[in-house]
Amino acid sequence: MSTGTPVPHPRVSGVEGPPMNASDTALYTALMHEAPAGIAFFDTGRRCRRANDAFGRLLGVAAHELSDRSLGEILSGEAAAAAESALGAVLGGEPVITETELIVPALPEPRAADREAAPAVPAPTTPETAPDAEPSPWRAAPAERILACTWTPARDADGAPVGAVLTALDVTDRRRAEDVVRRKEERYRSLVEASSQIVWVAAPDGTVLDDAPDWRAVTGQTQADYAEGGWLAVVHPEDRPRVEALWRDCVAENRVFEGAYRVRTRTGAFRHFDVRAVPIWRGGTVVEWVGANLDVTGQREAEEMRGRLTEQLSAAALRTARLQQATSMLAEALTVAQVVQVVADVGRSAIGADYSAVALLDDAKANLSIVESSAPGGEDDTGAALREVFAVADQTVMSVAVRESRPFLAAHPAELRLQLGRDESGLFARHAEERAWVGLPLLAAGAAIGALRFSFTRPREITDEERVFLEALAGQCAFALERAMLFEREHRTAEQLQRSLLPSDLPQLPNMVLAARYSPATRHVAVGGDWYDVFKLPDDRLAIAVGDVMGKGVLAAAVMGRVRNALRALALNDPRPAAVLSGLDRLFSATESEEQFTTVAYAVVDPETGRGAFSNAGHPPPLIVAPDAPARVDDIEPGTPLGWPSERTQTSFSVETGNTVVFYSDGLVENRRRGVDVGLQELASVAADAPPEVVGDPKRLVDFLVDRMLAGYEQADDVTVLALHVPPGPA
Repeated sequence: MSTGTPVPHPRVSGVEGPPMNASDTALYTALMHEAPAGIAFFDTGRRCRRANDAFGRLLGVAAHELSDRSLGEILSGEAAAAAESALGAVLGGEPVITETELIVPALPEPRAADREAAPAVPAPTTPETAPDAEPSPWRAAPAERILACTWTPARDADGAPVGAVLTALDVTDRRRAEDVVRRKEERYRSLVEASSQIVWVAAPDGTVLDDAPDWRAVTGQTQADYAEGGWLAVVHPEDRPRVEALWRDCVAENRVFEGAYRVRTRTGAFRHFDVRAVPIWRGGTVVEWVGANLDVTGQREAEEMRGRLTEQLSAAALRTARLQQATSMLAEALTVAQVVQVVADVGRSAIGADYSAVALLDDAKANLSIVESSAPGGEDDTGAALREVFAVADQTVMSVAVRESRPFLAAHPAELRLQLGRDESGLFARHAEERAWVGLPLLAAGAAIGALRFSFTRPREITDEERVFLEALAGQCAFALERAMLFEREHRTAEQLQRSLLPSDLPQLPNMVLAARYSPATRHVAVGGDWYDVFKLPDDRLAIAVGDVMGKGVLAAAVMGRVRNALRALALNDPRPAAVLSGLDRLFSATESEEQFTTVAYAVVDPETGRGAFSNAGHPPPLIVAPDAPARVDDIEPGTPLGWPSERTQTSFSVETGNTVVFYSDGLVENRRRGVDVGLQELASVAADAPPEVVGDPKRLVDFLVDRMLAGYEQADDVTVLALHVPPGPA
């Protein structure tokens, strides 16, 4: 049959029409079975008369099952109501109604009998209906489908309405994709709003492209201002050159722009922003820039606060360390001068003080005496320490601090005049460059004993943390000063005691020369347990004694004094060395504690002949130095210390002409790094190296031995050396 041959016209019930030719038939067949869009015809009675396969697939049924059904039977719920409304409007003469969306739920599963009787209807290919699977006309439609519907009125040859044609397209995937995009946009917008980001757009060349209301709301720029200068116009002047240069480089090279700068807000204050702008590419060309500014002022302020706190903690830790160091140094300071030097050093290192001074109250608590003061070099301009006295009632920095028992602070001269009523005179008056002052009371047991003063050559505010540090330093200084003053009183007492216990002069004899040296181990206290004594007996013989009492200081000196006095008394009664040491044993056992350890070497010598007797109670053996023989340590048995059970014996003793006998304490040969045996060997070796002129002069020999034996060692014990020299006769 040719395409021009008329064919029977498929009739719509109740509608007459011309017969269909071949092309009409092909079109009709394509629309009914091949068209992707769903098509259905509803008559004026609102019942479906024809539906194509695509429409059936949209509803999940075979197309022929829709025949003679109303919309209420085909659809349900809101979808049926919406379709009825649109159909009624078209049948009532309304023009074409388009894009009416219906949300169509799945229809219930058909009965098994209906399924068997249903004709095969092609179903859309899905993962479940792969090419090798047999298609099923009863595959269930999605749980919910969105259909975009167009209602078109249908008229007969005379123009009378005979029904309406429904065209339906499945837009479910498109709507879902649009929903995904919309949700992403909403999330992005919410994220931007939640993160306080301000988004702006710029042209490919970096100039303003669109308005940025959020940015202008922060900066207070008008739209014209923003269009003219953009975001760079409100960047902090100090940041703008750097940021502008970086922005231009990024625009020129089409690379991501990242930076941080301060922005002037509508209030005139500046806030910190981080910015990131990226180029938007299209087909290898940048079409615009999108930037986002994030207000990080809180973060910056937190970082700055953290930095300040870190600095404060570091400063506090440093001050604590310095205070601990000062406490340690003050604990080792034994004299007032040493305490003041420590305070001056700490004042310079901890707070940068240029001058410092310490003053002590007199017994009447009426006057302050400057005991020590120091400038940066340790002295004042003239090279001498300043020493002055002023009344507590005076208007001075120290006087006010003592009188009111509180720190006195003056950050600049005007403040000093305001607090004192005048410029301070007296202390440091010659230092006209002073511009700030600190006075601190020195309190011991709650009572003032003096004052501490720091001054600066520039105005200087003292912070609260520094004030706490200075008050703690003043407390440590007061404690150290109190201890130093007590120590110096003990020092003076010890010196007087030492002078009374050791002979002030050695006997001057024509046939014998004597020399002695005493070096106490206790620093700054010239007293210890070592001692020596030389005195004449009634028969003109010479009694010589060298002793060592365990311990140091005043207590050791007291024991030494008792032993020395007892030895003199025993020697005057019976000068024999064995008898004297035996008497000392008895006295020592009766009067001294068992823990006390005391040694004594005692000899009686005839000055005319150099001969005599010697006994040793645990003391190091004497050293024999001769001009024509190697120096040696005597091998006489040393015996036991005083008070130990022992039968004292004595040996003959002789000092040959030209020779020197040296008595000494163990402090000369023994220390923490050198044992006694090694020390005795070194002593003999050192004496052997003495030049002849030293060997012949006992005073020089004593100094030579002490200096050489102590060189390179820390003196941990008292050192006593006594030398007896018999000069050669005339040739």
